[in-house]
Amino acid sequence: MPGLTAAVPALGLALPEIILAIGALALVLLGAIRGDRSVGLINGLALALLVVVGVLVMTRTGRAVTFNGSFVQDDFAKFMKIAAIIGSAVALVMSIDYWRDERVQRFEYPILIVLSTIGMMMMISAGDLIALYLGLELMSLALYVVAAFHRDNVRATEAGLKYFVLGALSSGMLLYGASLVYGFTGSVSFGGIAAALKDNGSTGVVFGLVFVMAGLCFKISAVPFHMWTPDVYEGAPTPVTAFFAAAPKMAAMALAVRVVITAFPGILSQWQQIIVFVAIASMALGAFAAIGQRNIKRLMAYSSIGHMGFALVGLAAGTTDGVQGVAIYMAIYLVMTLGTFAVILSMRRADGYVETIEDLAGLGRTAPGTAFVFAMLMFSLAGIPPLAGFFAKWYVFAAAVNAHLYTLAVIGVLTSVVSTYYYLRIVKIMYFDEPAVAFEPMAPTLKIVSGLSGAFILLFWLWPAPLVSAATAAAKSLF
Repeated sequence: MPGLTAAVPALGLALPEIILAIGALALVLLGAIRGDRSVGLINGLALALLVVVGVLVMTRTGRAVTFNGSFVQDDFAKFMKIAAIIGSAVALVMSIDYWRDERVQRFEYPILIVLSTIGMMMMISAGDLIALYLGLELMSLALYVVAAFHRDNVRATEAGLKYFVLGALSSGMLLYGASLVYGFTGSVSFGGIAAALKDNGSTGVVFGLVFVMAGLCFKISAVPFHMWTPDVYEGAPTPVTAFFAAAPKMAAMALAVRVVITAFPGILSQWQQIIVFVAIASMALGAFAAIGQRNIKRLMAYSSIGHMGFALVGLAAGTTDGVQGVAIYMAIYLVMTLGTFAVILSMRRADGYVETIEDLAGLGRTAPGTAFVFAMLMFSLAGIPPLAGFFAKWYVFAAAVNAHLYTLAVIGVLTSVVSTYYYLRIVKIMYFDEPAVAFEPMAPTLKIVSGLSGAFILLFWLWPAPLVSAATAAAKSLF
């Protein structure tokens, strides 16, 4: 009995994940009994589940560890979990009208979003290599299915297959790297690995770290493991693309930060070289490859690759300031992405949804409110002051400069200037080109999402303290 009573408070730390898991199983049962008639109810219940769990996560304070060190609850986990839950919930809300218009309403979709979110939360709280892999696979398996969710659409099926094949390859690389790290350090826990590497890391550990980082770079779509991103973003249904661009990125970036900061602080100079290379390559590819794109979702894929490069600039610093910069960057990136995809999801005419940038022609005259919000989002993604996107870049570049990574910061600024071209091109098309056929009226949910994200990026400079102080507490909890 003493052993049993000791296990109860330990389970309490993972209560949000346990509630989500039980809720997902209950929703599966409901869907199996009532079929696709229950889509509306399951959407509502899944959303309520995410909100309840989000509130539960917010109430957590301090640092605690359970499951023999496999599960860590701290301020960093709290910050990134809230971001991931917001990403999942908003992506789910934005998908409802789309699936109804496309006549693809199936009860499995919200359940897959919930299951994927459980995986993300496990990833963010992972305290060892086994928990890391379990969380990653739980998230990924649900993502593979939602990518191909529109079964009658050839592009969606192709996107799902591509993502599955390349994702399986990246998981194999990550698992191989984890086995190397375990073989050379004799521990799977991040604390044990850090203790084993106190003197200095062997070549085998560095090799293992390279493979682990390769697997994580695939999940955040950083170069050179970005190849799936443009095809999957373009081929997957738009609400699925919005989900991919938001919540999973939060979890994967959080995991990358936790792994290198808590498990490999002893070999900072070695992993810093890897992160610097990946950051520069991602920023450069994101800046130049997006210039010739005509499809707005494909352009957002290259934009996403570039933004992950900018976020990694903060991680490359390997300092508290750097992690704080990553947390602020990812939170602001989440808001910008959700707002942008809310507008992309409103690109609908009588004959269906459209995706090319030219379809936005004259939006400034046909829908001035939508055009203004979208223009502000583009300016923010480009990093133009005083919008939130500028401050996101400011924090990561300042951390790099303080860590004497001057070349990395300069390259970051230069690629940011290049990427401004394709964001401003969209603004030019909206305001200066001859109007195309007007879009159908925007759905109320999309209006709310785009309006709130537009307000956030416009007014962030007036009151940045809550986000900055939360990110500072998150960063300090890792050191």
